[in-house]
Amino acid sequence: MRTLTAFTQITMDGYFTGPNGDLSWAHQIDADAEFKAFVADNAKSGGALIFGRVTYEMMIQYWPTPQAAKDDPVVAERMNNLPKVVFSRTLKQASWSNTKVVSTDPVDEVRKMKAESGKPITILGSGSLVRLLAQAGLIDVYEFVEFPVVLGAGKTAFEGIKDQLKLRLTKTRTFGNGVVMLSYAPRN
Repeated sequence: MRTLTAFTQITMDGYFTGPNGDLSWAHQIDADAEFKAFVADNAKSGGALIFGRVTYEMMIQYWPTPQAAKDDPVVAERMNNLPKVVFSRTLKQASWSNTKVVSTDPVDEVRKMKAESGKPITILGSGSLVRLLAQAGLIDVYEFVEFPVVLGAGKTAFEGIKDQLKLRLTKTRTFGNGVVMLSYAPRN
């Protein structure tokens, strides 16, 4: 059985996007050598990536470009070569390599993906999808990369969640640039 990790960048006040979907705050931090190595190591771990349409459309603007290959060669290579699934009711086809568009129920599809053998599955961003899969009890690991910035407004990581989600802290890591990685698992 495959595990499912939700990987989300958040601010100190719990937002994963600023007003109007702004993510510039996540790119204004000093990316010291340790943090860059962490990002590259995460990319090397393999497995399938899943996105909602909005995150997919943001990711495709950067990762398949020559600029990404120049700035982040290890991550770009993995992002472009890993199998990707984008959940969307409106997107009909994907132009990014190794990407499949799924318009059926994400809960059913992810449940099938998890039942297969293979490497772990990771959701990048995709707040609506994370919320839906969290409520269905399908997420095994929640990884939050908390940036030392306060926005005061935006969308929270679990905006609109209906039932309380009880988690236990499993790992932390602090980087020299002030970023903190927090890893949680569902508390049974």
